[in-house]
Amino acid sequence: MTRVHRGLLAHLDDVRAVNLNTPFGFQENVPQMTEKLLAYFSTSLHLDMAPLDLRSYDGATDEQRQNFKDAVRRATYVFAGPGSPSYALRQWLPMNLTEDLTSVLAQGGVVCFSSAAALTLGHYAPPVYEIYKAGTGLEWLEGLNLMAAVGLDCVVLPHYNNAEGRDYDTSRCYIGERRLRLLEEELPEGVGVLGVDEHTAAIIDLATRTMTIKGKGEAHWRLNGSLSDFPNASVVALADLGAHAQPLEAVGELAPPVHHVVDEGEIVKLRDAQERLAVALNAIRASARAAGQYEIADEIRDALSSAGVVVRDGAVARVPT
Repeated sequence: MTRVHRGLLAHLDDVRAVNLNTPFGFQENVPQMTEKLLAYFSTSLHLDMAPLDLRSYDGATDEQRQNFKDAVRRATYVFAGPGSPSYALRQWLPMNLTEDLTSVLAQGGVVCFSSAAALTLGHYAPPVYEIYKAGTGLEWLEGLNLMAAVGLDCVVLPHYNNAEGRDYDTSRCYIGERRLRLLEEELPEGVGVLGVDEHTAAIIDLATRTMTIKGKGEAHWRLNGSLSDFPNASVVALADLGAHAQPLEAVGELAPPVHHVVDEGEIVKLRDAQERLAVALNAIRASARAAGQYEIADEIRDALSSAGVVVRDGAVARVPT
């Protein structure tokens, strides 16, 4: 979807891009996933994207949560992608991330959510993995409801045309058509479903109040038993989907970033100590690799990566300042 990202970025005069790692914050490979995403934007779009770390609401301090929210509000391009929608919602709802994402839109910025993150944008969201992998009952979770900012009351379903199951139905974001119909019966009156095929984007323009479809597949609008399909290059008026124009809420005043006052000499000593530790650990890692102890070497690499040190075989980068 590089062309889609490039087109969205072209609308911004001042690009301040951030990546939210929360949807995959429960995984063991958060540093590697983050590095992979940042590398994509750097290589394919020549974009330096700042990683915003909030893996767990309960595991973060009030200060860390506020700094995360402030960093989101100050961004003009907010991206989040793979992971678990139910996990992301458990972290984002208590901190009211919706108000921060709405502020980004109110300032003319872009919120670009894909895959698991896209599922969180609607009024409700299905616990996809719990249904598909664990066999839990069919239910709706409360979503971020950012779609209300564009006047739509709906659920967002990416991976709408998924066919990985081959001989069993994994479409409708792994839920399948039969189970989606059962879930739709539980939705309140007037709540629609916006389905987006894989390798496809539904781009909502608040200025023109339109939705443009770009990519290999289609977008789909389901409401009260009716279905509308929108192929690539379609431009749909939001009013045709029942959306009502409404002004975005005014952006609240941002809290000033939290700065800790530390003696400059202490900073220099700490930085030197960190660099010596990183070099020492990398030497131990090299010895472990030479001895064939790759599991130990990988654990050391992951520990260094989680501390912000980029490790490559034969070298260790300086600790970021």
